[in-house]
Amino acid sequence: MPKECLICHKGAIPGVKYKRRGMIKRKGGAGSKIVGKSLRRFLPNLQRIKINIKGTVQRALVCTSCIQGGKILKA
Repeated sequence: MPKECLICHKGAIPGVKYKRRGMIKRKGGAGSKIVGKSLRRFLPNLQRIKINIKGTVQRALVCTSCIQGGKILKA
């Protein structure tokens, strides 16, 4: 089962995590510098809940924005 929403197909998005060194200017330093970058994944907030799909009850991974938006019918 892929880590994506069953309703809106929201999945993982690639991104970058930055490693910084030095004190920031507003705290009295010379400024913060980026000294390293590593790849990471931003994952959606998926919940495994029982939903009603075409009259049958199934457990599915659904993102919280679809649950709050009323796009699903809870069983």
